[in-house]
Amino acid sequence: MTPEPYEVYAVRYAHNPAATAAHNFVGGDPHDVPMPLDYFVWAIKGNGRTFIVDTGFDAAMAEKRKRQFLRSPGEGLKTIGIDPDGIEDVIISHMHYDHCGNYDLFPNARYHLQDAEMAYSTGRCMCHGALKLPFEEEDVVAMVRKVFAGRVKFHDGASEIAPGISVHHVGGHSKGLQVVRVWTRRGWLIVASDASHFYANMNEGRAFPVLHSLAETLEGYDRLWELASDRSNVIPGHDPIILDRYPAPSSGLEGVVVRLDADPKEPAG
Repeated sequence: MTPEPYEVYAVRYAHNPAATAAHNFVGGDPHDVPMPLDYFVWAIKGNGRTFIVDTGFDAAMAEKRKRQFLRSPGEGLKTIGIDPDGIEDVIISHMHYDHCGNYDLFPNARYHLQDAEMAYSTGRCMCHGALKLPFEEEDVVAMVRKVFAGRVKFHDGASEIAPGISVHHVGGHSKGLQVVRVWTRRGWLIVASDASHFYANMNEGRAFPVLHSLAETLEGYDRLWELASDRSNVIPGHDPIILDRYPAPSSGLEGVVVRLDADPKEPAG
């Protein structure tokens, strides 16, 4: 039985204005123009439940990583009526610092994570500086503590989280990266997180340079489109374009929250 369509929101909490095109593609870009990144957490609401995808980072991590911190992800969620204390399920796409911080923000939630990502972030690859660079020790240790507290639900490949919501392992950017497939009024929508940072990465077949496997990253673009009802229903993880493409859920939230299951205002770039 098909569930009622879910609402899907992107909540912007940080920004990197210094990034240029050379930073965002393997091999750089001959036109090294400004190409900033936005940082989001995502919320899925419907059928009597609310799910959070990724947890972002805090002000201290923004200072350490030299990112512009705009607001706490928790405060951003509250603008659309979501109380972090009431969340029961958090889906972690992968364990990079900007997707699994704020580890005390959801005290009553269980966390959904791929087996491969937990093994990767605690295994031999973290002995190499280039591979461990996007991870933070305290974030990983916090997740290990959740494992021992019985608060982590592991997945191996594709799994249904709830009717109309499933996770799918695609790897590439991180070994255990998973994306989220959601049933919406526009059909199947994919919260891709860092399977594609920008529309340009997947549309042009040019990967973001932080990765575990270039081959898996490139193959993952086809997988994203296969999972979605339409190619336009794949939502990249860091592209500021979505703030212009999708409407705010209410007046005053422009630039803070957008409704991803709504009809887009313009085609993706």
